[in-house]
Amino acid sequence: MKNLFASALLALTPALVLAAPSTPKAGTAAKKTSVVKAKPSQKVLVAKADTSSRSSRGRAMAVGAAAVGAGALGAAALASSVPAVAAPLSSEVLSVAERVHTGTIACELGASVRVTADPQAPGHFHIDGKGFKYHMAPVATSTGTVRLEDQKAGAVWLQIANKSMLMDQKRGQRLADECMSPEQYQVAQAIKKNPPPSVLDAQPTATR
Repeated sequence: MKNLFASALLALTPALVLAAPSTPKAGTAAKKTSVVKAKPSQKVLVAKADTSSRSSRGRAMAVGAAAVGAGALGAAALASSVPAVAAPLSSEVLSVAERVHTGTIACELGASVRVTADPQAPGHFHIDGKGFKYHMAPVATSTGTVRLEDQKAGAVWLQIANKSMLMDQKRGQRLADECMSPEQYQVAQAIKKNPPPSVLDAQPTATR
């Protein structure tokens, strides 16, 4: 029996020796396989990180561009809301402004026009009423008529001794007529009582 057992061990020893190295090789191969498989996953992660950073930079650039655009629009809106500084007027034109009747002036057909001096622009006036609003400056005339103009809007305010009138020259319309301040009303009443002679009236012949 002992001889048989010893013979069996001797027979199995070469097989065990040959089989033992195969296990580490398999482990090494498995490690190599896992490493090879891991590399593509790392590349994918890097690619995803690059894509994410690019998209973040793109979003940041888009937000920055939107902020710049909003700032430009805000600056433009602010600039449009600030009124332009009026140019200083000559002494001749300022003398015309001193004759302008201010306040709420009643007109025909129940209309009215409000004339207010602009404290921020000496010699200029705000002319407003139902459906209109103008910023006017006086203009010197050869007839002595007080004339205010809003050149941008094409509106004109004419003031003579007994009445005033507001015209839209662009449309060729009268926006208000027969407007009278208290001073003009008094002049109008005096004219009614003592009308001036007409140029068509016959002149009396001189006696010799």
